[in-house]
Amino acid sequence: MKKLYTLVAFVLLASMLLTACGAPAAPAAPVAPAEKKFKVGQITDLGGVDDKSFNSSAWKGVQDTITQLGVDGKYLESKEQADYQKNLQQYLSEGMDLIITVGFLMGVDTASTAKANPNTKFAIVDYAFPDCWPGAVEGKDCGSATDIANVRGLMFQTDQASFLAGYLAAGMTKTGTVGAFGGIKIPTVTIFMKGMEAGVKYYNAQKGTDVKMLGWDNAKEDGLFTGNFDSTDDGRKFAESLMQEGADIIMPVAGPVGLGSAAVCKETGNCSIIAVDADWYLTAPEYKEVILTSVIKLIDVAVFDTIKAAMDGTFTGGTKTYTIADGGVDLAPYHDFDSKVSAELKAEITAAKAALIDGSLTVDGVLAK
Repeated sequence: MKKLYTLVAFVLLASMLLTACGAPAAPAAPVAPAEKKFKVGQITDLGGVDDKSFNSSAWKGVQDTITQLGVDGKYLESKEQADYQKNLQQYLSEGMDLIITVGFLMGVDTASTAKANPNTKFAIVDYAFPDCWPGAVEGKDCGSATDIANVRGLMFQTDQASFLAGYLAAGMTKTGTVGAFGGIKIPTVTIFMKGMEAGVKYYNAQKGTDVKMLGWDNAKEDGLFTGNFDSTDDGRKFAESLMQEGADIIMPVAGPVGLGSAAVCKETGNCSIIAVDADWYLTAPEYKEVILTSVIKLIDVAVFDTIKAAMDGTFTGGTKTYTIADGGVDLAPYHDFDSKVSAELKAEITAAKAALIDGSLTVDGVLAK
């Protein structure tokens, strides 16, 4: 028995010694590093992210990649043009993988920043490079005389869809006069107005009518412009002025400025609106009863596709243009006006759309006659 006690005591002592010396523990399972999220930053133009137009549509594209692709996305708003460069530098300091700028006015700043940071990818909505002309100073008057490898320009042939809107307006007016106005006289604004004028002209040629188009004259390359993209008061004033000249259908190409026009039409009941960029029946439902249709461009889809390409390694610089053939631009549904658009007019618009797609009808061809 004494020997047994001695043996037990020895085992206990050995166990205590081993514990005190710290027997090696089993190796811990390796912890996988957290997956680095793809970082995307959008910079809005002056209308802000809630403009119910091209800025908000671009942001929807970013939001869709946040939910569907796990992107880390955010936006910075530009209150004045001086904010463009500041916001670009902010995103560079945050190490963004892709920076998306929105609007024609950001062209030069985007190009200069992209050239100075070739390892960062950029995309710009409603702009394309090269953009220089003879005598222009690169980096001041224009952005670049050549394509930029790390910048994708996202362009939309909106004159095709606004052509259909012009045809529709000519077929729906009760006064025989329709009108349009723009925010700032830049190509991405005037292209809408040009298309609308062509659509009205084509309707007159087909029908032997004389519907008048106010607010834009393509031959003179001149028209009505508020000079900004944010004053709804200007939207009211310009709509009132066009109504005084007889227009009962108005297309404001000025972002949120056009909401002022929609308000006037709703209050007076004397006009209807053709909206642009997004389907205002959905984005500005408070004015749905005066929205005849919208000339839409799928900025959200273009932004989504660009972010996905940047993530999967298929991103390329240069310009990607969306057209009526690929669905990148189109007319929105007529919504509450659907029963008021005759079957004949609907069929004619469908036929015109098919002709624009197959190339037998072109905006420039109509305007040249």
